[in-house]
Amino acid sequence: MARATGVRWGRVAAVAVTVTCLGYAPIAMTELWPYARPGAPAFGEWLLGRSVSPEYVAAAVRDRTGPYTHSLVPLVVHSVLGGLLMLLGPVQLLSAVRRRIRLHRAAGIAYAAVVYVSMGGAAVYLARTPPERAFSGAAFWIVLATILVGTVFAVTFGVLTAVTGLPDLHQRWMLLSYGYLMTAPLLRIEWGALPALYPGLSLQDVNRVAIMHLGALVVLGALLASRALDRRTAHPFVPGGRSPAPVLIGAHLVGAAGLVWLGRGFLEHGTEGRRLLLAYLVPYGVILVLLHLRALRAARRGAVWPREEWRTHLVAQCLAPALSVGTAVVCERAAGLDPLTALVAGAGIGAGFLAFAAHAVLTLRVLYGRETVRRRPAAPAAAAAAPSPAPHTL
Repeated sequence: MARATGVRWGRVAAVAVTVTCLGYAPIAMTELWPYARPGAPAFGEWLLGRSVSPEYVAAAVRDRTGPYTHSLVPLVVHSVLGGLLMLLGPVQLLSAVRRRIRLHRAAGIAYAAVVYVSMGGAAVYLARTPPERAFSGAAFWIVLATILVGTVFAVTFGVLTAVTGLPDLHQRWMLLSYGYLMTAPLLRIEWGALPALYPGLSLQDVNRVAIMHLGALVVLGALLASRALDRRTAHPFVPGGRSPAPVLIGAHLVGAAGLVWLGRGFLEHGTEGRRLLLAYLVPYGVILVLLHLRALRAARRGAVWPREEWRTHLVAQCLAPALSVGTAVVCERAAGLDPLTALVAGAGIGAGFLAFAAHAVLTLRVLYGRETVRRRPAAPAAAAAAPSPAPHTL
């Protein structure tokens, strides 16, 4: 019964992601047409105008025109190819699930190539646009730059782990890269939903609220997907037991100190600060509780490898507030940002950056374990053969 329930929820999640991607693809591909030719059709503007108000859309277009003017061509390339990525992602996932090897490889090659070109267009825009002149300000620029770098490196590591014969790690890196890409459609959903919760909020303010939690949510989704697709209870190269209680306790204490510092910083900025703090704390608390529960469940059923993965990510996310504090201090003192902008930038990149770090730690452990197995005498090495591809089940 538990397995059936897990499969059912996995299918629901896969369908939801696929529908979101298919719905967002035409929006992404047409989003920048009005900036190149005023009056050109754009599905996203049409939907926002009817779900919020025409004035809300008109103000957003007016405020975005200036930052987009000098880099319109690379932005159009980024946007159109971003819509294509929304279509390639489900193809990549479903071909892996159905074990369509040739289709999966072809889609994977196309996906990686499109990511590099699309992110190249975004990089040109960011390089040409000073952070303070970017739409929604310097904090949004910093978060976009971090997502860009994370996406490119995640895809690169996904390709390398596929070439070196580590399908389980390949799967995790590619899901992480797609998680970073999913910030785009989820941000557009918040464009339409948050004005109902905060009437009168501009699109720039909605962006600042959204980046407080989007990074954390998408990397959690990538982790849940990778764990759902890998049902092994043990890994042949990772014995387990490398996340002792003192490490977890220390991470919680450091994270709690970071949360106190962030809370005090945001509360000094009145209504806006409280709104931003709430947008950060609620999703962050849900994520920590979910990671705790999954780690405990894995421990109770003796699933060593899942327990290690959940615990590694739990430690990383516990440390996210402390990293955000450090980033905010650097942004304020070295980059000259105002205190609130620095806080938003720090909070926006902490979870996503440390999720990447957790994937890197697990990858290094697997690589080290594989090398250790290779150097053993012949008989033990034969007994510990290389792992078969992680089973793909929904």
